[in-house]
Amino acid sequence: MARGLFITLEGGEGSGKSTQGKLLRTAIEKMGQSVVLTREPGGSPGAEAIRNLLVTGDTDRWDGLTEALLLFAARRDHVERTIKPALADGAIVISDRFADSTMAYQGYGHNLDREKIDHLYRLALGNFLPDLTLILDIPAEEGLKRAVSRGGDEQRYENMDIAFHNRLRDGFMDIAKRDPQRCKVVDASGSEDEVAARLQNIVLPFVESKDG
Repeated sequence: MARGLFITLEGGEGSGKSTQGKLLRTAIEKMGQSVVLTREPGGSPGAEAIRNLLVTGDTDRWDGLTEALLLFAARRDHVERTIKPALADGAIVISDRFADSTMAYQGYGHNLDREKIDHLYRLALGNFLPDLTLILDIPAEEGLKRAVSRGGDEQRYENMDIAFHNRLRDGFMDIAKRDPQRCKVVDASGSEDEVAARLQNIVLPFVESKDG
């Protein structure tokens, strides 16, 4: 059986990744493909336990390096226990966040040195990379309004100042610029259907081109 495809959704708070991931799964399943929708931090029992440490509590609970270490511990468990087995079965895996979020949040947001993050990536994941990354771009203020309105207990990052969130947005744009073949920037403003159409116009032809 051919290896599946690994697609990641990235972007700042309130950019709509979770909603768009579900819509994208439905669209791909209509093509007759098996889809596994997952998330980070999390996606496996061990990684979900670490998630709780990262997304709750005070904004200064961890420094950038500690966060990165926790994230890559969760990510390795997620990849080994969820993503790789699904890919081996020929499924298309869609992950709401992956390693680009660590570079954006801990690197650009918390000013952690890029080389340290790259070193952790190689240590935890080797040369494992997504096949396609979609970066949902929205102004930080608009995204935060969306994120705050949904409520919930996981508000640690939403509570960080606007300067942090603007650095995130700039970081994601720089990540896309550095790897344009893998990363595609998608305008996340507008209605859910409008954003879904933009994403599917990229993803569905990509899936078709790789099928078989």
